[in-house]
Amino acid sequence: MQRQSFSSGSPGALQASGLRVANSRTVRVYDCLHEGEVPPKLLETKGLDINDFLQLLRKEFKCLPKETFVLVTTDRVTLDFDKFRELKDGSTLYMLQHERQNLPTATEENITYTPHFHTLTESGTYEYHASKGQEPLPYVLAELIDNALAATVKNTSERRIEIQMILDESLGKPAIIVLDNGCGMTSKQLKNWAVYKLSKFLRGDKSFQSQTESYVRPDPVTRSLNSDLSYFGVGGKQAIFFIGDSARMITKTESSPDVHELVISEEDFMSKESKNEDVFSGTIKNRRPGDSTHITKNDENFLHSIIAAEQGKKSFTAVVITGIKPKNITFMKEEFDVLTRQLSHIYHYYIHGVNGRNLTIPSTNSKPDIDIVLMMRKKPPQLPREVNLRDIEDDMQSLYINSAADTFEFKAVTRPDGTVEGIIRYHPFLYDKETYPKEPNAAQDSPSHDKDYDDDFQALSRARGKRPIFDCFWNGRLIPSTTVSEFKWCSCPVRDAPVPAECYSRISGVLFTDDAFKVTQNKLTFMDLDLQLKNKDTIFTTAVNGQNKTYKRGSIEREFTQWLTKCHQNFDKQVKFQGYIETITRTDLKSRQHPWATFSAIEWDGKVYKAGQLVKSLKTQPIYYGTVCRFLLYGSHDGDTFGPGGHVEIIREPRDLYNMQKAFAISKIDRAATDEIIKKNIDINNSKLPEKLKVEWPDGNQWPPDAVRPAGSSLGPIKVTILNSKGDSMSCMPKGAQGSAPRLSVRITVTYHGSDGNTQEFSFDAKYYSKFNYWFHKYENLTKIGKYTVTLEAILNESSSSVSRQRPLPSFTFQFTITAGEADSFVLEEICQTVRVGVPFEIPLQIKDAYGHLTVPPPKLIPLLKCSGLELTYASVDNNSTFTIKGVTASGKVQNYQQSKNYDLKVSLVGLKNDTQILKINLLPGLPRSLHVTLKENSLRIENGNQVDFNIEVHDVAGNITANPKQMVGCQIQGCPPKTVDCSKTGTGQFGMPINLKIIKGESQILKVNFELIIAGNVLLASKELTVLPSTRVVRMDLYSHEDDLVFKNNDKIEWPAGGVLENLFYKLYDEGGREVALNAKIASQIKVTWTNDVNLKSLMKGKLPDLHVPTKVSDRHFHQVTYQDQFVSSSFAIIPHPGEPTRLKATVPENVVKLGETLSKNIILELVDQYDNLTVNLTPPCVNMMSVEAEGLEKSNVAFLWQEENSSVAVTGVRFMSGTPGSREMCFAYSDYVAHVTVKVTPGIPAELKLVSGPAQPLQVLNNQGISTPFVVQLCDKWGNPSPDQRVFVEINTSPQGLQVLSTVSSPPFDGEGKACFNVDQLSGPKGNYELKFQGSLNNMYIDGPSVNLTVLRDPKKPVNLSVQYDAPAKFSAGGVFPVFTVTVVSDEGSPVQNLSPAFLSMFLWKGPSTGNLPPQKASQMKCSQPLQNDRNDRFYFRDKKIPELVGNYFIQFSLQVCKDEPLYSVQIPVNVVANQPVRLSPECQISSPSVSYSKDISHRILVTDMTLCIVDMHGNPAGQGLDGRVSVSIGCPEGDGTKTIPLFEYKHSRCQINLVDGKARITNLAIMENSPGENGSSYTLLFQPELNMPFTPLEPYKLPFNFYNDSDYQRKMSEMTKKKDELTNGIKAYKDMFDTYRGLLKMLTDRYNDARHIETVFQERLSSMNITISPAVTIQNITRMIQEKTDEAERICVPRRVCNEPDPFKAQPDVLGKVCHLATVHDDAAAWVISWHIGNKMKCVVGKTTEAAQRIYKDTKGVQMVLALDSVYVSPDRRSLPHERNGRMLFDPPGNLVSARSLLVYSEDQESCGKVFKTLLGDTIVIDDLHSANTYRREVVRRKIPCPTLLTRDGERVSSQGIFGGLQNKAPPMGTLEYVFGAPLPPQYIKVTEEKKMLVEYKTLVENTMKAEHDKEQHFIAMTSPENEAHKQEMLAKQEQLSKLERELESMQTKPVKRQLESDASTSGISAKRQKI
Repeated sequence: MQRQSFSSGSPGALQASGLRVANSRTVRVYDCLHEGEVPPKLLETKGLDINDFLQLLRKEFKCLPKETFVLVTTDRVTLDFDKFRELKDGSTLYMLQHERQNLPTATEENITYTPHFHTLTESGTYEYHASKGQEPLPYVLAELIDNALAATVKNTSERRIEIQMILDESLGKPAIIVLDNGCGMTSKQLKNWAVYKLSKFLRGDKSFQSQTESYVRPDPVTRSLNSDLSYFGVGGKQAIFFIGDSARMITKTESSPDVHELVISEEDFMSKESKNEDVFSGTIKNRRPGDSTHITKNDENFLHSIIAAEQGKKSFTAVVITGIKPKNITFMKEEFDVLTRQLSHIYHYYIHGVNGRNLTIPSTNSKPDIDIVLMMRKKPPQLPREVNLRDIEDDMQSLYINSAADTFEFKAVTRPDGTVEGIIRYHPFLYDKETYPKEPNAAQDSPSHDKDYDDDFQALSRARGKRPIFDCFWNGRLIPSTTVSEFKWCSCPVRDAPVPAECYSRISGVLFTDDAFKVTQNKLTFMDLDLQLKNKDTIFTTAVNGQNKTYKRGSIEREFTQWLTKCHQNFDKQVKFQGYIETITRTDLKSRQHPWATFSAIEWDGKVYKAGQLVKSLKTQPIYYGTVCRFLLYGSHDGDTFGPGGHVEIIREPRDLYNMQKAFAISKIDRAATDEIIKKNIDINNSKLPEKLKVEWPDGNQWPPDAVRPAGSSLGPIKVTILNSKGDSMSCMPKGAQGSAPRLSVRITVTYHGSDGNTQEFSFDAKYYSKFNYWFHKYENLTKIGKYTVTLEAILNESSSSVSRQRPLPSFTFQFTITAGEADSFVLEEICQTVRVGVPFEIPLQIKDAYGHLTVPPPKLIPLLKCSGLELTYASVDNNSTFTIKGVTASGKVQNYQQSKNYDLKVSLVGLKNDTQILKINLLPGLPRSLHVTLKENSLRIENGNQVDFNIEVHDVAGNITANPKQMVGCQIQGCPPKTVDCSKTGTGQFGMPINLKIIKGESQILKVNFELIIAGNVLLASKELTVLPSTRVVRMDLYSHEDDLVFKNNDKIEWPAGGVLENLFYKLYDEGGREVALNAKIASQIKVTWTNDVNLKSLMKGKLPDLHVPTKVSDRHFHQVTYQDQFVSSSFAIIPHPGEPTRLKATVPENVVKLGETLSKNIILELVDQYDNLTVNLTPPCVNMMSVEAEGLEKSNVAFLWQEENSSVAVTGVRFMSGTPGSREMCFAYSDYVAHVTVKVTPGIPAELKLVSGPAQPLQVLNNQGISTPFVVQLCDKWGNPSPDQRVFVEINTSPQGLQVLSTVSSPPFDGEGKACFNVDQLSGPKGNYELKFQGSLNNMYIDGPSVNLTVLRDPKKPVNLSVQYDAPAKFSAGGVFPVFTVTVVSDEGSPVQNLSPAFLSMFLWKGPSTGNLPPQKASQMKCSQPLQNDRNDRFYFRDKKIPELVGNYFIQFSLQVCKDEPLYSVQIPVNVVANQPVRLSPECQISSPSVSYSKDISHRILVTDMTLCIVDMHGNPAGQGLDGRVSVSIGCPEGDGTKTIPLFEYKHSRCQINLVDGKARITNLAIMENSPGENGSSYTLLFQPELNMPFTPLEPYKLPFNFYNDSDYQRKMSEMTKKKDELTNGIKAYKDMFDTYRGLLKMLTDRYNDARHIETVFQERLSSMNITISPAVTIQNITRMIQEKTDEAERICVPRRVCNEPDPFKAQPDVLGKVCHLATVHDDAAAWVISWHIGNKMKCVVGKTTEAAQRIYKDTKGVQMVLALDSVYVSPDRRSLPHERNGRMLFDPPGNLVSARSLLVYSEDQESCGKVFKTLLGDTIVIDDLHSANTYRREVVRRKIPCPTLLTRDGERVSSQGIFGGLQNKAPPMGTLEYVFGAPLPPQYIKVTEEKKMLVEYKTLVENTMKAEHDKEQHFIAMTSPENEAHKQEMLAKQEQLSKLERELESMQTKPVKRQLESDASTSGISAKRQKI
């Protein structure tokens, strides 16, 4: 930015603006033009513009006339007219020479930092939060109640606090009023109240200092109920602005007659801030009581009644809060009970006194006189609610107090003076539940019951759970967010707890503190209460003597434990389960199988029962004696717990006898039984079991334990006897639980313990013989040596098991050992047959007995060794466990080291039967013993550089060449590296090594050569001496220069000017003797240099090297070398160039791209270089003052030249371009005579704005959930307007107002190379209304403003969003009947019905069971929509004649809509209760088998029916007798056709009996025939149950039960069993038949469904054929889809050249809206469409509504922009007028010009009546004619006949009005292309035909899919019917049928001739005694 200077010579130009500053302000000005400290001056700028102020500055600071300066702010912003006008009062200014001038001295700037009013209005938002998941409003209101309690503390009478919630809109806006009858506030106190955070310790509540009193802390009281709660000076304000946005304080003191009012509101704060006024200021209105004249707003009407009630009150305070936030209103309305309950909890002890609301303490008059009343008034007819917190019964403190059985009081004293009173309450477990209170609104679990047990209970859970113990109260009120979990002395110990852990969870408590403990300002949390109480210095004492509240010091933990133990013992009622093991599922129960927790012990009635303890059962059959296995408790438990009962599981004792477990109730444990009695019974049973085996040796050859016998010894014979513990012999087991006595046997088993494991030698079972008991014969085949075990064991005879009921039977074992016999022969063990000369080896021998077992050699056994051709010796003989000849050696000559010789070695042992064996051996050379070394050439002199060769041989002890593994000979020549020769393969080797020594002074050297072999620890040595002579080879090269007398050393560094030439270089060569080597062509050809390949051989032969050119760059340091390649002799040196004189200025740009407005990130470097661009050191630090730079748009004031000492260069910083367009800029740098040019590319600046380049046309209207077809193209620009292609910019689309969801994609993410981004809005979703799309960019957290687009979101009338179902809801749904008609309406997004949907898209689902939420279950049956009838509405879908299920119960119905592949749309699930149909018969609840009875005296043989319930049912078997009472008459009859039989009689000789029928049910507990009843043996009878109702009713079908009658009870029992079996088989066969019938019925149904679908498909094919659409027989879904796509493409091709109206019509879908006029009709003729559209004009875009309401709605939605027409407000004459030249059907004259009525040319697509009415209104009788001449002629003829002529339009664009006016531009139609709206052309007939064909194909596709699905279902069902599982069912049915046939034949064969029985009285009369026939 250019610096702006002000001087006295140019004020006129500035004064031309004539601007004046109206506001009064003072500024502080520093004169910084000169060095030294000048004090600032305060200057008034009122009425001055900047020119006047400059003149004032010159005068005040005495500036020179020509002196210029700039006037800037402290942040260096130069003032101009605008900035001076915006200057704030109190600003500080500098007078500087230029903007960047440094300050000569430090200055000061005065500031003010008044807090923003949000500090007050938003303080509650951050202070109050959802405490512990609860709504904070109760805690906010508590702040206002605290102030009221503090205000009423000195009341001598009642203290009353009212909280009025005004929610009645008729009284004004919602408000909360907190009213108390306290002391009130003076105006001074009211002012202090308004000051934020002015605590009571800082307030001066009096108007004069002398009257001010300091704060006095109240005296200590019990529970700290001192009402000292108004504390910090913040709570009231925070609460007010958390609840609402405005508060009116109304207060009065007793000492003053005036009422003081103060209003503070957020609106007032914002207004004052916008007006730059003091925000924290206001006025207090002082008025008389009852004066409400200042209340003028209607929304504050409720204040009149509040103010009117002031009269008569001595003092009071009312806090009126308005602007209530919606969430608070909702909470007050919906959670009023929660609000009152929480406030009652907070102030419980203020309301109810120090003891709280304790119902066990009689009511006294000492209760506090504090009433806190909450009132809520809602809009009538809702009644007001008023609750006194004293009446709340379910606040948590009340629940804690009244559910406690006992209390424990204590006191805690902290340092320095903190005192806490505490109470702990115990809530016991009573029988089956915890009494610890729960939150009133918490869900309670109902217990489940099991009828099979009389000790039912539910699982226990911890009472308190994870909740803390103590609630904390401060000065008597609750601090809700601070709780104390526990103290160490009242927490559950980890171990050795005196009471169960659950007892510790049954305590609750409260802590009472005073203000010695600090709380937060919002009174939600203590600051450090928990830490202070848990400090080690805190002293706890307990309370004694009840109400005296005296405390004693001692072990509070001991006191608490004793109290808790007492509570547990006195109040808890339950069984204690200990030692939790696991949770199991019990399969021995029918119900409540899971979960059962298992325990190892219980404590019951002071006695402990543990697992493993012996118990006896009580009142069980039989009595059980056993060991406790575990205890079982129903429920989920994971530790010790309590319960009222459970089960105990025992193992019956003795286990070996019973082997069973039994579980029974704990209550059936015999607690009187002692362990002695139980053990005695167990011991008696144990003595019957087998105890031991008695073993005897009849022949006297007894083998003692661990006997040792030689191989071949005999075992046995053995006799065994089984004895019990009494010593009695036994051969079978005693009887156990199963009642059987298994027989016993004895088994002998001989087991051999070999090295491969145990093997069984033999086993034999001996049965019992009374004479011999159990006998085993002699066994003689023990020849294997080793250990043996003989096992004799008792076994069960049947199973051969040695275990009986998990008890091992007695057994007897003993062990013995079989050893080898005497020595008989020997064998040679395998040894290595290869033997080496002189190497010792061993010959092992094995001595064996007669059975081939190894045995001990005999003593003094001497071996003999013999072998031909070898000398053999041995050292010793080992005769311990085996016989071994040790140290055997062989010696002899071997012909060749690679060959061996075979020998026979004879071994003899004298004294054995077989005493000689031959051993074959191979002899090889032995181990190395010496080295033999010879030279290849005999000369020991060699020239240096040549090779010397040696021959080496390795010899054994006999002089044989020997080869051994790893036989390596080391060779060491003095001064040479060691070398090895491998002699492992042949025993020989050669050694050669070149001699290369460093010859010193050309003299010969003598070398010593050593040879060494290390093998098997031995070292063999040999040595030689060698003389080495100097050689004549080249070994050194020297380089030098004659001209400069230079001698180059190897690796020397030579400095030379850059670009120079090093000339006259020479070289020389020397040999080992130091002699110079003469140069020749051969040597010269081997000389190579690294700096060139162009060498002169002749010069090299003279010793001259090529010239060397030095590099031009200083950095190019080259290494050079001269090499004699034949001997690899070289000499090296390095050339180091140094720079020359400077020739130019060089500018280096590290980065040549910079953005407009930004500084070049890297510095430009300026350097002086020589001709080769090498940097020179000619620049000095003062040169920076002589440098300059020029460039277009460069801000030169920002450029600085900085000296760089490290490289003698200058860095240019601050390069910044502030103007111009992007592109290349040339920068010119100048220094002395040097000039440098660089080019910098300037790119657009930082993106600063977004511009909308293109987008959709306005006004923009979009359907909901639709997108915008035209994309938005946005251009990114910098602040100079240049396009910026910065791709880091992120652009988002926001909406205003919120609620509209935008789904968009970016076509070129994010910006292309031109800085453009294309946004496609794919979907807009939101409520209907007007919105603004705001494009906003961001770059590095900086926002970039963008364009905004207005749009209107409309509802989509074609998108289904809901299914509305209508049906006869009160209708009765009888089982098996027909559902009423269900009418389904598909509702669109816009709310109107969706039409033109295929009925096939809708389905109805029906299922039984619970509601499944949103989707029907998979098992639901599906029904399709019915075909529409003639009178059905086209926007409704009907489901008719749908069958109701046959089973009663609760069902659900749900409808769905699925269009093609779209997501299905479901209706709500409709519950349907299917009830029973009409009663038809009597039937039993469960199937009854045919009974069989006899006339036995035993009643069990005479029972016909027991415990049977008969019900009245409908035709489907559903109970249908509700409300039907009467009787059931029971009689016995004969089967049909057999009436001659004697009929049996019921008990008491009754032939008929009656049972009461109540509510359709009759219960028959027991029905039997009489003893000695008459009847025919083996006959069948029928029990007939006939219902007789009390009310007239359609006769019901009786229930018939057949039964069989027999004379013999055994026969009856057998026949009963067979009959029962027959019934089971019959029922089973019936079940199978029913299943197969169901399968067949389902197959028939699926087949019919398939046939119907196929028939419909065929009929549809014929319809398609009639439309010339050919469908092949093998059509597929893919083919139909392809045909549909072809029709779609054909329709699009037909419509391509058609004239269309492109005007969007978003209103068409709305209810009662036809749409825009331009879309209501189409016109065939182009000329007619053109002229009619022009004639209608702007009315083409008018929207037509059917009703005035619809038109007004559109008018309101578009804010009056859209032209509308209400059709119901338009009158159109009903007569149909003819053309003017026609009368009574004839023409008055022949009209010219092919005239026609304009309305007759219009084609209406829908609602022709309404559209006709519209265009009759717009066009009237307008006529279209060919041309103007015809029009004028026609009009003249019509008028001549005195007939009015309507407007005439010509097809060439002329108009003749109805007044006859024509001509002029207004009557000439512009070209069609220029018209905004033109009627479209109607769709071609071919298009309609193709569209109809497409619709038919879509329907046909649905039918084909239905056919395919039906076919698939049928095939799958047929596969299931023929599955192997189904075939198995068929075979099972056939087998049952076969069994049934066989059983029926048996029954038939067992039938005897019937014998009639009569009553005994009849028999006695006739004198004939009745006898029972024998069977």
